[in-house]
Amino acid sequence: MNIKKNLQRALAASMSVFIMCAGVGTAAFSAGAESAGAVTTAQKSDAPKAESKEKTAQKAQYNKKETVYVIADAQGTPEKVIVSNWIQNTGKEKKLTDKTNLKDIEVLKGDNSFTIDENNVCEWDANGGDIYYKGTCSTDLPVGVNISYELDGKAVSPAELAGKSGKLKIKINYINRQYSEETVNGRKEKIYVPFVMMTGMMLDNEKADNVTVTNGKVVNDGTHTFVVGFALPGMQDTLQLKSDELTIPSSVEITADVKDFELATTLTLAANDIFSDLDVDKLDSKAKELNGKLDELVSATDKLLDGTSQLYSGLSTLLDKSGELIDGVNQLYNGSEQIKNGAESLKNGASAVKDGAVQLDSGIGKVNSGAESLKSGAATLSDGAAQVDSGAGSLATGAAQLDSGIAQLQGYIAQLSGGLNTISANSSQLTGGAKQVFNTLLPEANKQISAAGLTAPELTIENYGEVLDKLLASLSDDNASALAEQTARDTVNATVESQRELIRQGVENAVRKQVTEAVLATAGLSMTADEYDAAVAAGQIPDEVQAQVSTGVSTQMSAMQGVIDEKTEAQIQSIIEENMNSEQVQAQISEGVQRMASGRASLQALKNQLDSYNTFYQGIISYTSGVDQANSGAAQILSGSYAVKNGSGELASGSAQLKDGTGQLSTGANQLKDGSAALKNGTAQLKDGSAKLAAGTGELSAGAISLSDGTAELFDGIATLKGKIPSLIDGITQLKDGSMQLDEGMKEFKAEGVDKLKSAADGDIKSLIERIKAISKVSKSYKSYSGISDGAQGQVDFIYKTEGIEDKK
Repeated sequence: MNIKKNLQRALAASMSVFIMCAGVGTAAFSAGAESAGAVTTAQKSDAPKAESKEKTAQKAQYNKKETVYVIADAQGTPEKVIVSNWIQNTGKEKKLTDKTNLKDIEVLKGDNSFTIDENNVCEWDANGGDIYYKGTCSTDLPVGVNISYELDGKAVSPAELAGKSGKLKIKINYINRQYSEETVNGRKEKIYVPFVMMTGMMLDNEKADNVTVTNGKVVNDGTHTFVVGFALPGMQDTLQLKSDELTIPSSVEITADVKDFELATTLTLAANDIFSDLDVDKLDSKAKELNGKLDELVSATDKLLDGTSQLYSGLSTLLDKSGELIDGVNQLYNGSEQIKNGAESLKNGASAVKDGAVQLDSGIGKVNSGAESLKSGAATLSDGAAQVDSGAGSLATGAAQLDSGIAQLQGYIAQLSGGLNTISANSSQLTGGAKQVFNTLLPEANKQISAAGLTAPELTIENYGEVLDKLLASLSDDNASALAEQTARDTVNATVESQRELIRQGVENAVRKQVTEAVLATAGLSMTADEYDAAVAAGQIPDEVQAQVSTGVSTQMSAMQGVIDEKTEAQIQSIIEENMNSEQVQAQISEGVQRMASGRASLQALKNQLDSYNTFYQGIISYTSGVDQANSGAAQILSGSYAVKNGSGELASGSAQLKDGTGQLSTGANQLKDGSAALKNGTAQLKDGSAKLAAGTGELSAGAISLSDGTAELFDGIATLKGKIPSLIDGITQLKDGSMQLDEGMKEFKAEGVDKLKSAADGDIKSLIERIKAISKVSKSYKSYSGISDGAQGQVDFIYKTEGIEDKK
């Protein structure tokens, strides 16, 4: 809603009612009430339209503004209808042809003359200016006001209510009789003229307490309580809304605890120009644009939903396979431990072989004498060879297990890398979808700001917070108070200014009396202006004296025009300040400030909604960044696993060859043990062999030491990998749980939000647009109550004034 525009219109309309009723309007009410007669209003769907023939074929070129004053009793039954017309001569025509059903026509301003024929066609001598006139009318009113009263749950008449105390309920029913048959969605339907009804009353706080009103506002200034209620009779039927879905009020109920009850009056304004001003030409294009945006939203939501489902599925697979990963790492750990132990045994055995070879070489000279020692040493050598062979076997088995475990680990890491790569590939789609939703929300926010009558830069993700904060600051209490007070002053100025000629005429008449009495005194006639006028009418003043007095008055009046202008201006300013300080105007200013505060609250709610979505959007960006980092790390691990696999293969191959060599060593040691008896005969050959053996076992010992150190480092690295596996599993589990929540949230968002919004846009909105167009058309067509010529533009407002309830005891 345009906050500033509608605030000004509401203030202007309400205060115009009070000011007109307190000033010139009250005079019209009073004059009509003195000769009021009851007028029966029949319940008709259309006010009767009299057939007439225009005097000329040309279309009328003027604007006609009607104000219809309905004087009614305390229950809303009309007693007299007075219509005040203002014809705005936009073409500055010398003569204007108007059509009117009014009786007892009286010119309110100027000296325009007119003629009227039997067909109610009135021809005015406009002389290029506007025309102001009033009259009475008995045509049925388009809207009826029916007021009923209940005291303590029992129906009472106004007379019975006066001076009573108890629980009071006042119900004001509005009956809309004005409609047109229009085609809506291919069918003929009744479309009622969209009258907005606003009823106001003022209650004395000493006689009324705990005041409430349905669909309205209650304002208490400590002394009086002001009550305003509104309704739109006929709108529920026109829009064909079910009451359980939405109820548009056609009545107002006011309740209060009363004591010695009295009520001055009620004032009701009926107007339809708000709906006449609607621009309905752009509704169809806006509806198509909305449907297009909703299609984009549905498509983006589907893509986002597919991405979250794939993310959840991939993480579930990754988590399911994590058990196999743990088993493989455990196998790798066990195999590496066996390799480490076997390498340690090999190291020890090689050292023993080296020591034995040295002893063999150093004791070769004692072979002949130490055959038994040789036999014993050969046995020791045989045992050591068996240990070496056993260690080499363990080394070969561990190396094979290591190679197999690394191959399995490599497969699991490849699956992990593939899953993370799939998630990472969808990251841009996820962030893009979230940003697209954000960019869909911002135009709607721009529309709300524009519809509120506010001007601001176009909202973006980066600037929306700063822009909305500035708008909220512009709607502060000080700004709202200044706007409401200035609007009130403009309205009061315009209303009083419209009565300038009447005010000046009153001032001029008062000055003329004073001048006349001064001239009479100069002429030696001791009498007042009124006595002089009576004497002239009675023929008691000679013609020459009358001429002398008339000349003197005219001369002095010409000189007094400046004084008259000054007094007129002073009188106007006094009336303006009196109205500005009145309780009614001050109450309307307070109500305007409250409405501005309500608009500020709506703007704050909009900012809170955008802040909430921005938090979600930033979370999506952080999440996708983390997934990309995890994907990069998985790729590095996979690359490293290939190098580890190559090393484990080489280790398995070397350990197999070592096993073959230690087997041969064990066989030779046994042969050496068996042939120890013949050793004595081959001592020369044994000396050569022992030297070679010593050299070979030295190399074997050095290789075994290197192998032991390498397998120890491999074991430590695999142990570290095993220790990190639980953290990896916890991270995957958290990712899976988060993706499940995201997937479920997206499904709910699509089903409960996007799909329902799209369904609503495809259905009811098209029918609603057609009805709004029909309402606007009917509202624009109803532009006069008392009659208007073809081609003329018109606007009509109704003001109902009811009789007060007074305790006459």
